[in-house]
Amino acid sequence: MRALEINNWQDVQSEVLNRINSRIWKPGDLIPNEADLAIEFGCARATVNRALRSVAQAGFLDRRRKAGTRVATNPVRKAILSIPIIRQEIEDKNQTYSYALISRNLREPSISLRAQMKLNANSKCLHVVALYLADGRPYVCEDRWVNTVAVPELLKVDLSAENANEWLVQNAPFTRGDFTFSARSADAEVAGRLDAKICDALFEIQRTTWNEVTAITTVTLTYHPGYRMQTRI
Repeated sequence: MRALEINNWQDVQSEVLNRINSRIWKPGDLIPNEADLAIEFGCARATVNRALRSVAQAGFLDRRRKAGTRVATNPVRKAILSIPIIRQEIEDKNQTYSYALISRNLREPSISLRAQMKLNANSKCLHVVALYLADGRPYVCEDRWVNTVAVPELLKVDLSAENANEWLVQNAPFTRGDFTFSARSADAEVAGRLDAKICDALFEIQRTTWNEVTAITTVTLTYHPGYRMQTRI
């Protein structure tokens, strides 16, 4: 007789985490295989697989091919990063959002950017530069390259009225993302856009999102002086 009847991967995930946290499955223990768990939970093996992948990504399971899945001996707490909708981020601070498109061009990216996005020679991308404002003051400058082979629909969007950040989050599913965080000194161009002083220290994020092996977009976000990033574990 099945002890549980579970129909979705989130419930499987909750049960797996409960067994880990309550030490039913102790650090280093080999847990039952997917087929046995599917029988126990009364669900499809694919449902179990999806749940175990999620728990492993959170750092609580160590999955190895042919060696099975074990409870992590030293769980790694991972920061949760999401792709924010900048408008929502500004409004959540109880500030008034506004947006200005600076430029929009279809052009060839640099050789280094083409290599980063794994694009073919002579590929053209949509290059978008825009400024987001909070209470009328510069919040973040967006310098974005979009692979129009992956999302050709964006070419038809009026980016003076609708920002690329929000459109892509809502219309371009992705499977993974690469992030780089850095500090930079404001040059004359960026300082002018962000109401900063030349050589001010600015926080910058570069992010590339992918749908399997196809790059969707690479964006550099340069924030106003004093910006603080927050996340959680």
